[in-house]
Amino acid sequence: MKPAVLFPGQGAQHVGMGAEFLSNDDAARAVFERANEVLGFDLAALCTGGPEEELARTEICQPAILTTSVAILATLHEDPAELALQFEATAGLSLGEYSALVFAGSLEFEDAVALVRKRGRYMQECSDAQPSGMVSLLGADEETAAKICDRVREDDVADVANLNGAGQVVVSGSSAAMERVVAVASEFGIRRAIPLKVSGAFHSELMRPAADRLLEDLKSITIREPRIDFYSNVSGAKVSDPEQIREFLGRQVCSPVRWENSMQAMVEAGITRFVEPAPGKVLSGLAKKIHRESETVSITTPDEATAANEKLGAAWS
Repeated sequence: MKPAVLFPGQGAQHVGMGAEFLSNDDAARAVFERANEVLGFDLAALCTGGPEEELARTEICQPAILTTSVAILATLHEDPAELALQFEATAGLSLGEYSALVFAGSLEFEDAVALVRKRGRYMQECSDAQPSGMVSLLGADEETAAKICDRVREDDVADVANLNGAGQVVVSGSSAAMERVVAVASEFGIRRAIPLKVSGAFHSELMRPAADRLLEDLKSITIREPRIDFYSNVSGAKVSDPEQIREFLGRQVCSPVRWENSMQAMVEAGITRFVEPAPGKVLSGLAKKIHRESETVSITTPDEATAANEKLGAAWS
C-alpha cells in the first residue's frame, strides 16, 4: 500500500518556513510567485523574514501555510499529477484540507489561495466580533468533552472543536465558557486544560457567519473529483463527490475536526505510512500516537525532501 500525505493547519506557521527551498529550488519559487499574483503582495518575503505578528494574522498565515506545503511538494516531481499518484490518499488538518485538495487535483492552486485568504479574513472578523477562545483537554475523549461543554455552556457557546487523537480534544467557544471549562475540567478526570493562543473560537458556532460567507464563495469555484483518496475532517471518512466536498469545506469552519477518525479510517484501509510537508511535524507525531506502527517522514529541509523522494521511489513504492 502506498503512503498518504498529511497537510498541516493553522498554528504551524513560523518565520523562516520554506526559506531553504526558496533559496535552492526553482519549482518552490514558482509556486510562491503564483501565490503572489493572487494575493498582490510578496508572500515569500513574509514567510522567510516576517515579522512574526504579521505572518500570524489569520488571513495571512492560512495562504502562507498552504503555499509552503504545496511548494515543498513541488520540489519532489515536476508533474503534480504524477507525484500525487505515488500516494494512496491525502488529508489535511482544518486549513490543510485545502492543501490536500490542491495536491489531489480537486482544487486549482490559485482558487485555493484566494479561498483560504477569504476564509482567514472571515474567521478573524468573527473572532473580533466577540471575545472567544479554545481550550485543549488532555486525557479527554469526545463524550467527556461534550459533557464538559454541556456543563459550562449556559447562555454562551461551547463546542467540541478538534478530535486530534491520543487523548487530545480541543473545545471552543465564548471566553466566559472557556474560563468555566478550565475551572471544571478536573471534575471530569481531565489531566490538564490548557487555553490555546488563538485569536478566536475556531470550529464552533461562533464561526457560523464565516461558514455562510465561505459557502457562497465556494459556489463559484470548480471542484473536481480527487485523483487519489481524500479523507474529510467533517466526516472522518473518504469523500470523492465534488458537491459533497464543497458542502464539507463550508461546514468545516464550525464543525469538529475529526482528525483521529480520518487517521483511523486510513489505517483500516491499510495505509500506515505518512509524509508531512512543512511547516511543522505535528501530524507525524499524532500519526504515531494514533497507530504505533506508523512510519512517518516529515519534509522541512531540502535534504529531507531528497530522502522522501528516495523512499517513494524505492521501499515505499
